[in-house]
Amino acid sequence: MKRFLACLVLIPLLISLVSPVGPLIAQSRPDAPGSQQPVRLSTPRIAPLPESQWTDQHRELVREYAPDGRVGNGLSTLLHVPELAEAIMRFVRFLDQESALEPRHRSLLLLRTAWLTHSQYHWSVFAATGREAGLTDAELRRVAVGPDADGWNDFDAAHLRLADQLYRNSSVTDQTWTTLGVRYNLVQMFEAVMNVNEFTLLATMFNAMGVQPDAWTSDRLPTDVAYRIATPDREPPLRNPRMAPLEGNGLRVSRTFNRHPRLAAARGGQGGFVLRGSPLSDHDRELLILRIGWNTQAEYEWAKHVGSVGRARDHGLEPLRIAEGPGAAGWSPFSVTLLTFADEIYRDAMVSDETWAAITAEFDTRETIAALMTVANYRLVSMSLNAFGVQILPTDERFPEIPGAQ
Repeated sequence: MKRFLACLVLIPLLISLVSPVGPLIAQSRPDAPGSQQPVRLSTPRIAPLPESQWTDQHRELVREYAPDGRVGNGLSTLLHVPELAEAIMRFVRFLDQESALEPRHRSLLLLRTAWLTHSQYHWSVFAATGREAGLTDAELRRVAVGPDADGWNDFDAAHLRLADQLYRNSSVTDQTWTTLGVRYNLVQMFEAVMNVNEFTLLATMFNAMGVQPDAWTSDRLPTDVAYRIATPDREPPLRNPRMAPLEGNGLRVSRTFNRHPRLAAARGGQGGFVLRGSPLSDHDRELLILRIGWNTQAEYEWAKHVGSVGRARDHGLEPLRIAEGPGAAGWSPFSVTLLTFADEIYRDAMVSDETWAAITAEFDTRETIAALMTVANYRLVSMSLNAFGVQILPTDERFPEIPGAQ
């Protein structure tokens, strides 16, 4: 019945994707993120898990990650999937409590990420911590204006540009990398990138689930600043790594992250949930991973999930059609939904009402949150791979060529 309802919801979407002469596949990638201001929901799509439904596992998570007894809407919504809440909160706590970045500079990264994703929830949190780090109300507003606003020094502005470039281009220009690298060591460069990427992950998930600001917060996104992102065109992919992987066996991505072993250990549960703890089928998981890898143009991620890690073809997936997108011929209605879901999260930091209805007609709450996490986590991975310059092997399968594709 759920699949039947999903097909009914998808009829208007399918009509929009098909022309009188066949499917429209020339534009195989969606518009860049930040092309328009992300939509904010005023009510939850997935409500926080009420305390009356908490198990001992939930209560243990609350004791661990909300020791003051104030359970925010973010954590209480993630409690629907407790093992995912544990994985996310462990990494967030590492970034919050063990950061090698100065609090002011970390606040600039987090606030700009909240502005780019238009995450009311995260702005309400980061504005308060930004003030604790010394940011004035005028500087908070200037974060929304962006890196070209009067008043920033070059180093402050570079943090805002890092967030802009990661969000919009899924990569970082040489100039921004060099400006930060003059003062930052390897650990600090890792953490600057990963703070933006992790809170892009969380913001898009919270936006889509409709997580609302906590009652005890008062800061909200500035309403008198136009939403605008001005970044240089994306530079060609790096041909040499900025962060060389450790010597040894194993995947280059793992050996790259292990240059910062404490961060790698804290982050590992997120990827572990997607690959080993998720309720999604192999087909659906790899479809979502490859589509976000294509959208972000992360060739290493693409190569590994077409190849030895994801084995796309073993799960009935043809990589060329994934690159062509939801307008390619031959997709089932629900595969169109999944591809559109990945495209919207990438482009809009949000999921449209129509796509949400189609997803939730097929998936229960746990599966829906897992699907969000799959796209958001592999967007984080893709942005990291591109920024660090993780290189594919000569034997890896490269991106397909699509004539006329953007």
